Amino acid sequence: MMKKSNSTNNKDSDVPFTQLIEKKCDGAEFTQDEIRKLVEGVLDGVIPDYQLSALCMAIKFKGMSAQELSALAEEMMLSGTVIDLETVTKPKIDKYSTGGVGDKTTMVLPALTAACGVVMPTMCGVDDEMGISTIEKMMAIPGFKAELSDAQFIKQVSTIRCAIGRQSEQIAPVDATLYKLRQETGSGSSLHLMTASILSRKMAEGVEGLVVDVKWGNGAYVKTLEEAKQLARSVTRVARGMNRRSVALVTDMNQPLGDSVGTALEVKEAIELLKGRGPEDLKDLILKMGMEIVRLAGVAGSTLSAKQTVERALQSGAALESFKAMVKAQGGDVACIDDPEKFKKATFTKKLPAPKRGYVHTIDAKLIVEGVRALSGGGTKLDPAVGITNIMKVGAQIKQGEPLMTIHYNDESNLADALELFREAYRLAPKRPNPGELVVERVA
Repeated sequence: MMKKSNSTNNKDSDVPFTQLIEKKCDGAEFTQDEIRKLVEGVLDGVIPDYQLSALCMAIKFKGMSAQELSALAEEMMLSGTVIDLETVTKPKIDKYSTGGVGDKTTMVLPALTAACGVVMPTMCGVDDEMGISTIEKMMAIPGFKAELSDAQFIKQVSTIRCAIGRQSEQIAPVDATLYKLRQETGSGSSLHLMTASILSRKMAEGVEGLVVDVKWGNGAYVKTLEEAKQLARSVTRVARGMNRRSVALVTDMNQPLGDSVGTALEVKEAIELLKGRGPEDLKDLILKMGMEIVRLAGVAGSTLSAKQTVERALQSGAALESFKAMVKAQGGDVACIDDPEKFKKATFTKKLPAPKRGYVHTIDAKLIVEGVRALSGGGTKLDPAVGITNIMKVGAQIKQGEPLMTIHYNDESNLADALELFREAYRLAPKRPNPGELVVERVA
């Protein structure tokens, strides 16, 4: 492992920070030296929050060039710990998602690609998922430990080729400071700052390449398709400027992915996917993402070869064995993976009836995840047993009274708020809609 800080003892740098704000407000580009001094100032805590907030807003409206963003991402990456995986000889590729409801891909792909001969060192930050994080889901496995030291992380990916850990505070600390300010000042949607944030943290893992799932829609941080396409192009272009390989898929997030939303319920679905089964939309996305990873790693040279490699790892059971090895290495109870019925079950289940006949026209995925959180009382700690399954998806025809979903809950007092959110999430219409493709565009 390596830790490198850009911190110096310069007194606020040679150029007053207000001049940098004014320069960006005028639409001018920063030099590499100015970006380095900016990162040093944030790291040393000498730049007031109100000035950093002003800069974030200026960048949101004026943007940054690919060259600026490459320099910014690199300097932010070097502001903290950079994991040294030089001794790991296998190709090292990670995956990043901009956040989705019911998305189990980050649980499945590390083990799947490890079974294909790729090292996938996955660290998850607080913003990596919409509503329910991968770490929250993995923590539903009894005994699973998400906090790994750098030494533990390196040892694990060296031996079993995959890990899912919580991102430490030492990874890209400057990004953490800017991320917090962006959320507080309305500049969180800046595609340029998102680009630098994603790449600074992921490249600090010591990876050689990155596959990005840029989701758009009501269940994602990026709300419009055009913005998602712009972000995909930005990330891949800036990654090239950092001498890293990158591919991005733009995917639809206007309804939950798969058949379940929760924590233990999603882990159980992930286990089914690792057996080559599970809901078709998630199987399709996992297959496509897996193919991109093994091709980027150089394990497979063609689309057909990549598809065969990934499918073989699923059907042979190798992917499931890799998942079990990862869970065991991180203290988790492998018995739950062998027999998912050992996961805690909710005391009650209830079907949500359709209020009328028709077709499922839209589903507000954000309201779905809010409803699942309401089943746990609305706090930050999720009850691992609660959630929803058997989700009726967009385009499905339904009769009045037929179930839109099955709700799993433990506390009657939390059910009413959840039901209201679930009902509000569904819109039924007399005509069948035309759901869009799950994978809208590939950017390489």
